[in-house]
Amino acid sequence: MASVVKEQKIRTSRVGKKPIPVPAGVSVAIEGQDVAIKGAKGVAELRVHPWVVVQREGDTIRVAARLVTNDGKHRAMTGTMRALLNNMVIGVTQGFERKLQLVGVGYKAQAQGSVLNLTLGFSHPVEFKIPEGIAIQTPSQTEIIVRGVDKQRVGEVAAQIRAYRPPEPYKGKGVRYSGETIILKEAKKK
Repeated sequence: MASVVKEQKIRTSRVGKKPIPVPAGVSVAIEGQDVAIKGAKGVAELRVHPWVVVQREGDTIRVAARLVTNDGKHRAMTGTMRALLNNMVIGVTQGFERKLQLVGVGYKAQAQGSVLNLTLGFSHPVEFKIPEGIAIQTPSQTEIIVRGVDKQRVGEVAAQIRAYRPPEPYKGKGVRYSGETIILKEAKKK
């Protein structure tokens, strides 16, 4: 009796297979594992993981695994690198922003040059030094808008500002993301 050898299908990442469209006015430079994307909003750079190959094909960028195996790690890294490159293209064309709200009596924010001054109910004012590559605006005293090219840095800066006074669970006072819902606890009963 002859044994039947089952042909194994090589799987690829669904996200990694999609090409990244490069809009007009965006330049892409690929040198080995270093990728630099330049657009109207700024420049973003990334060192791609050695398991991944990045190629420019016309007005798209394609990402592929260097080794074609069924190992989940290579597939996952391909999808991750594709998502990071896509975020870079979006960042240099549209940019990213994160909105924060201050909730509480006397809570204020004011951007002055490279410093964000916060009054958050402490006995002292809080001065947050704005990192390079990030722009912070305060349209009103209780609103903060963090903008930038790098999605990860924008989120990180917004999280650092929120960490000064996270929303407390009884009255909901503090710094919260716009649209964030805070589940309030019931006060202690006598």
